[in-house]
Amino acid sequence: MEKKILILCTGNSCRSQIAEGYMRDFAGNKALVYSAGVETHGVNPKAISIMKEDGIDISNHTSNNIDEYYNIDFDYVITVCDNAKERCPFFPTKAQKFHYNFPDPAKATGTDSEIEEQFRNVRNLIKEYCRTFVDNNLK
Repeated sequence: MEKKILILCTGNSCRSQIAEGYMRDFAGNKALVYSAGVETHGVNPKAISIMKEDGIDISNHTSNNIDEYYNIDFDYVITVCDNAKERCPFFPTKAQKFHYNFPDPAKATGTDSEIEEQFRNVRNLIKEYCRTFVDNNLK
């Protein structure tokens, strides 16, 4: 039976979008994966390009608000930033909750190449987290 996974962030633009891409890739047909934010900021173009570098296309993803998913009974809810964890409204669900505060690549500063490198670093952290999550929870 497919598990339902919700990945939450503040604006559903970078970290949760990257995590949704990897979680879908690693989980395959073992899970339905959704992402949302406590706000919506649109999908960050740098997140799209940095994922494309690793062979994952998230260009069709949309930025969704958590309110859109109240009627889904999730098995897992993963917050990927402290702000989302603190602001996450009560969710009437039996879902197991997980949390990891990834750095926000959208706040990266420096030259274009330095910003891209920060996006890659966060992408790689999220990739490993998602691989481990699937290995440990979706057997």
